Amino acid sequence: MAFESRRLSPRQREILRRVVQEYVTTGVPVGSKSLVQRWSMSVSASTVRNELAELESRGLLTHPHTSAGRIPTERGYRFFASDVLERTDAPPRHFELELSHQRTEIDLALQATTEKLARVTRLLALVSGPPLEATSVRHAEVLLLQPELVMVVVITSTGGVTKRMFDFEDPVDPGIAAWAREYLNERVAGVRLGSRMLRDRLDEPGFSAREREFMQMIAPVFIDLLSESERLFVGGAAGLLDDVRADELAAYRQVLALLEQRAALLELLNQELAPNRPFVRVGEELRDPALHAVALVGASYGVPNRMLGTVSLLGPLRMDYATAIQSVRGAAYALSRFVGDIYADE
Repeated sequence: MAFESRRLSPRQREILRRVVQEYVTTGVPVGSKSLVQRWSMSVSASTVRNELAELESRGLLTHPHTSAGRIPTERGYRFFASDVLERTDAPPRHFELELSHQRTEIDLALQATTEKLARVTRLLALVSGPPLEATSVRHAEVLLLQPELVMVVVITSTGGVTKRMFDFEDPVDPGIAAWAREYLNERVAGVRLGSRMLRDRLDEPGFSAREREFMQMIAPVFIDLLSESERLFVGGAAGLLDDVRADELAAYRQVLALLEQRAALLELLNQELAPNRPFVRVGEELRDPALHAVALVGASYGVPNRMLGTVSLLGPLRMDYATAIQSVRGAAYALSRFVGDIYADE
């Protein structure tokens, strides 16, 4: 696409941009007269008409057989999006997220981000959460509910809460439960999930036989946290079909079906994860055939030298790419500042 852009003249690039912008706004094929009148172009309609024909010959535009106007092809959208990306050197636009009351509740922050993005863009918003192995233990409780029943509650640094019940064959000594609570909060709090240090501290050589037996019984609550893997937060699904045109309906139905396959969507977003720059994938650039009639715009968020997830928008080929790119960049920047406080000491 970069090679293609070098072959276009500045006037052809401008005309292509105007066609895409006009068609995104109106959904109506764009003719030479409307381009000259709407955008106050300094050339004649016949000159614009010749350039439109040249852009069509290069596969960037096409025209319905019933209209003399042009519409962008998938390749044309891809060129336009790449052109927008090339002009995004400035700091991202401010994206207001009300996250101050959620300082350690990253799941709430991510869900709030998807809902705000979906409202602003009227597209499907997808935000992937940090992998739990990037999270540390903040606090643990060991509660003796019944003589043989123990509940362990683990709170992570991102505000996640997990609890699990453990049935013992014999009554549990309240002293060993109290010891386990004290030990976990002194030696395990602050340790990252999935780390070797966590495994070592759950099996200290200095444990007595009784302490080791009890700790081995409850240790799975920490290990099993990782089986949840990454999380995907979705916004805008309820109104996804509100503004869809008839020719886009089939594509959106496939997107809705794909929403039920969270693992596949997470894999898709992880494939596109790139540090410090937004990305756009149009049509067949997306590997899943179910997404060949849509486009994906996204950006990564995280802390220095460590990406934690992506902020993405999924929508029709006829989307407002400039607004979508600005929105994901702003949201990713806001989330990076938010998670910086949470992960700064890990």
